[in-house]
Amino acid sequence: MPALLRDSPRTDPVRAAARASARRGAGPQARQRRMFWPFAAPALLAYGVLFLAPVGYAIWTSLYKWDGMGPMQWRGLRNYQLLFQDPFFRTALVNTLKLMVIGGAVTFAISFALTLVLREMRARLFARSVLFFPCLVNGMVFGIAAGFLFSPTGPVNQALHLLGVTTPPKWLSTDNLLPMILSTLIWTATGYYTSIIMAAVDQIPQYLYEAAELDGANAFQRFRHVTLPCAWDVISVCAVLWTVSSVKIFELILLFGGTSSTYPPADSWNTALYVYTEAFPQATTPRLGMATAAAIVSLLMVTVVTLVLRRLMRREPLEY
Repeated sequence: MPALLRDSPRTDPVRAAARASARRGAGPQARQRRMFWPFAAPALLAYGVLFLAPVGYAIWTSLYKWDGMGPMQWRGLRNYQLLFQDPFFRTALVNTLKLMVIGGAVTFAISFALTLVLREMRARLFARSVLFFPCLVNGMVFGIAAGFLFSPTGPVNQALHLLGVTTPPKWLSTDNLLPMILSTLIWTATGYYTSIIMAAVDQIPQYLYEAAELDGANAFQRFRHVTLPCAWDVISVCAVLWTVSSVKIFELILLFGGTSSTYPPADSWNTALYVYTEAFPQATTPRLGMATAAAIVSLLMVTVVTLVLRRLMRREPLEY
């Protein structure tokens, strides 16, 4: 019996050759290690030139007082101290967090509700295309359309007058500007994230839903116990995408509240618009040091929120 467990003499040369090739670095793992740098080096080089180098230059610039043309004056961390003392920046930072948190919560709540409905629909492909359409439209269109629809004499107020509303809301006033921007942002982003989540839902085996249905689970319970766990990895990626995109909102705020000669009211600024107004002011000297300091703070904020999200949403992968 012990003789049956020993290697056959025919396999000895093969095993010896495999060990020799591994020592010479000719095995599959060795070949993969040798091919890593030829394939990864171009991507790492592009990443370093297009991302790391600009970020490093921005950090260096944020330590100086500079108008972009004259000599640079060393300030050190004084720019960051002045930045957090600026009430405009504090307002912009709070507005950015509002867009990120409130907009993200509402967007994903609607996306989950639409996923619950679309999975049971027969015409879900058509409905998904309709929901995705606002993502294809440039943000400038929404700004121009909002100025036309919600102006004091626009169609929305005219319709409210016909319904008996004599004093309609001032839709585009300073107090209502941020809610209008937030509503437009949610409307345009919901279809995008719903489409991504639905693409993950389509990969879930049907027998999981059938088993849950046989156990008496209703539609919400099937979503909670089948759809949500199986699509969790995609949902976590969507959360990171939203975090990054919500900080970069720019054209919506500029078009909703600004004109060709003035910036939007400061109460509606986010950090992206604050950076723009510091770098390209209308009547004062550019302050590129303050602008880059604000950009670095935004980058750090996104990095921290992304790391926290990835930590909180980490789950064991499901195999099905």
